[in-house]
Amino acid sequence: MTTEAAVKIDAKQVKELREKSGAPMGDCLKALQEAKGELEAAFVVLRKRGMATAAKKASRTTNEGAVGTYIHAGGKIGVLVELNCESDFVARTEDFQELLRDVAMHIAASEPRFVGRDEVTPEDIEREKDIYRAQAAASGKPPEIVEKMLTGKLGKFYEEFCLLDQPFIKDQTQTIAQIVAVKVAKLGENISVRRFARFKVGAADWTVAQTKPADTPQG
Repeated sequence: MTTEAAVKIDAKQVKELREKSGAPMGDCLKALQEAKGELEAAFVVLRKRGMATAAKKASRTTNEGAVGTYIHAGGKIGVLVELNCESDFVARTEDFQELLRDVAMHIAASEPRFVGRDEVTPEDIEREKDIYRAQAAASGKPPEIVEKMLTGKLGKFYEEFCLLDQPFIKDQTQTIAQIVAVKVAKLGENISVRRFARFKVGAADWTVAQTKPADTPQG
């Protein structure tokens, strides 16, 4: 029976996965061995590990970081975004700065309204549900079917308007939460999007969104 260790992996494959994922070479090699040399399957392995690592580190305080900007060609759209991490050292790394630039560019292109699902208010959710109910009623669907459809409809709402749920514009197979998780796994620190602002010339309003403040630890 073939074991993971017995699978021969070409150095070119490791390099390709490293460029695609940003993960360390050793992790890329292990993922390719686990996936028996299949690049896409190995990429999925790395993404799952990154999300697991990010979940473990999510409770760690992120008081350092940096503010990034992105001005779209022609100066018609501008974005400010604050990305946090645990140390000033990580905030200065090229990997962190690359993530900051990517997130700012994504916000300019994708127009999110919220950072994550936690910031969507009950009023927002009820308003969306009312819209979906009205649309379904107009199509003649019975109420019990409509209610079952609401969960899927809300999932689409989060994907469209919550930054962390949106597919990354440079790679639609990953969400913003997943590209952040990849950097968490690589850099070894918790990383979080704190807040952002998006401005568009001539628009009647602008978008300002931020995560809910963490509860203050009790002394």
